[in-house]
Amino acid sequence: MAGQITDEIIEYVGILAKLELSEEEKEQAKQDMEKMLDYIGQLNTLDTEGVEPMSHVFPIQNVFREDIVTNPDGSEEILSNAPAKKDRSFMVPKTVE
Repeated sequence: MAGQITDEIIEYVGILAKLELSEEEKEQAKQDMEKMLDYIGQLNTLDTEGVEPMSHVFPIQNVFREDIVTNPDGSEEILSNAPAKKDRSFMVPKTVE
């Protein structure tokens, strides 16, 4: 797979990443990307027949739980001091016409 990364691709990736690379850095990035593609190519040669896909590396259970209010916010007490209220909110004078 070597040789698939062109100077134009490196230039384009640099623009997308908002990087200003020197010529040496561009050449190093090109070599690194080619090595990554070679490694991915090696992984693609592995026989994965019969291997069950997994959604996560670690076995996990459902981490969601029901929300339980343990300390009320005191909104009723706070609204009891309001000069004007509507539903569960303060009413304020209109400032924009």
